[in-house]
Amino acid sequence: MANETVFKRYKGNPIITAQAVPRANSIHNSAIVPFGNGFAGIFRVDEIDFNFTMHAGRSKDGIKWEIDPEPIKMESNDPEIPIKARTYDPRLTQIGDTYYFTWCIDSSQGPCIGLATTKDFKVFHQMENPLPPTNRNCVIFPRKIDGKFAILHRPSDRGHTPFGDMFYSTSPDLVHWGCHRFVFGTLGSSWQSTKIGPGPAPIEIEEGWLLIYHGVWTSCNGYLYYTGGAILDREKPWKVLYRTKDYLLAPTEHYERVGDVPNVVFPSSAVVNDGVMRLYYGCADTCISIAEAKMKDLIGFIKTRSV
Repeated sequence: MANETVFKRYKGNPIITAQAVPRANSIHNSAIVPFGNGFAGIFRVDEIDFNFTMHAGRSKDGIKWEIDPEPIKMESNDPEIPIKARTYDPRLTQIGDTYYFTWCIDSSQGPCIGLATTKDFKVFHQMENPLPPTNRNCVIFPRKIDGKFAILHRPSDRGHTPFGDMFYSTSPDLVHWGCHRFVFGTLGSSWQSTKIGPGPAPIEIEEGWLLIYHGVWTSCNGYLYYTGGAILDREKPWKVLYRTKDYLLAPTEHYERVGDVPNVVFPSSAVVNDGVMRLYYGCADTCISIAEAKMKDLIGFIKTRSV
């Protein structure tokens, strides 16, 4: 079967559209985690004046959502930290009772990574930006590695980034970052030949760290975004044990092919429950959908379809 994959799309896709928030032109590429007796999320909302904002939301089942109509307002002890600019593509990670999230900021020096924490999805404390411009697609590991916080990120440029390699970095305090290690980059003339970038927070499994990532291919009709998977070494996550040659998801459905940016499936968060991963992904920079896979099938796919 030419389009064989372990992920099965939810029949009710897309689950979130622009109708969920006043002034929204689109809602996509958002971050979702289990929270309390349900779920919480931070959603990218592109407004009708094309300002990009982030909004908190809650759900009992992870499918039907109530998203705050007003953008998140950050608190900070340093007035120089908050940057008033377009914000987009958040990622969420829980460590202990704290939720850490990263996102991209359109600063005057180019895209850079923001970092904040919350415990209740009501009060958000913004910290120092972990990395200088230009950078996109940063996600935090769900525990310390060798006693340090760890991230995956993709250095960028000031434009639409017609290139992309993934790096691993660590910090003792979430402020000072270093020990930068190359993880992997683009791959031949394939669906991940133009650029790649980390998606949801890595998931610790028996083999190491399961990473879902996006890959981009440049066709004569522009960029096409796909979803792939990798398994990284547990103690040295910059070492790649397996990486899919075949994609896990491709833009095949109408809601993935038609939108503000056609032909995009952009994985941004994943929730695992009872051996099943529910993957949340942005569709055509317009809406949010979900697909599910059994973890054993997903891991098996990555290991047997590895480059």
